[in-house]
Amino acid sequence: MNEHGAGAVKDFMHRYLEVVSQDTTVTAAAERMDARRIGCLLVESNDPKRGPVGIVTEADLVRKVLAKGLDPTVTMVDGVMVSPILTIAGDRSMLDASHMMENNHVRHLCVVEAGEIVGIVSVRDLVRSFVDAESGPVCELDKVYRPLGVLMATTLATIHSEASLLEAARLMGEKRIGSLLTIEAGEIVGIVTERDLVRKGLATNRDAGGTHVSAVMSSPLLSIDVNRTIRDASKAMAEQGVRHLTVTEHTKIVGVLSVRDLVKMVSVRDRPRFLGKT
Repeated sequence: MNEHGAGAVKDFMHRYLEVVSQDTTVTAAAERMDARRIGCLLVESNDPKRGPVGIVTEADLVRKVLAKGLDPTVTMVDGVMVSPILTIAGDRSMLDASHMMENNHVRHLCVVEAGEIVGIVSVRDLVRSFVDAESGPVCELDKVYRPLGVLMATTLATIHSEASLLEAARLMGEKRIGSLLTIEAGEIVGIVTERDLVRKGLATNRDAGGTHVSAVMSSPLLSIDVNRTIRDASKAMAEQGVRHLTVTEHTKIVGVLSVRDLVKMVSVRDRPRFLGKT
């Protein structure tokens, strides 16, 4: 660990790279993400000399395809991927990776060594690195009274369970968020995420305009008490394989916590050092 309590990117990155060709359909890409349980794919050029030319994520599939009503069976990933690829050197710190993600509004960075892409680091890896650190920003935040209350989103974005997947995708895109709480009879009954829309919607080729959110939402909700620690929240997300938790106080939902929220405050607190370094 470095002096700021976060390790080097190369120590937390994933070296296995899942790659698809640029003429892969969105449906096929969603199927691959579902099968591999991952949130992004590298896109390689048809010219073997060029290597990866872009990256496509769950957010890209939801906001650029599903939300726009495009046919995922004929839409190719090269039309929705992010290019050029945003990269970071393996010897940079995870705090630097956090700032790059936050400044560019992304959840993944490709890691380069000697000019070659050798891995991917995600926002979940950031959380793991910060939580594993014996000192640093997360340790400092744990000393704050009810840190989850500081980090969570208190404005609850909701959608009716009978709304369509198309409506859910559009609302997520408009609000630039990755989840919506689902409502039935005035009560919160579940949550629908970008991952749900990709893996249970696009990957199974459901009709986005005719399929209700209730068909893909997660229910019952996974919750955590507002008085628990950041480490408790991180562990709960990792064990359940989710990126969002509802936060409760006296059993009442008072906020939503995402993986991204767990690292956002760390990035803000360390910004002066980062800006002074760049």
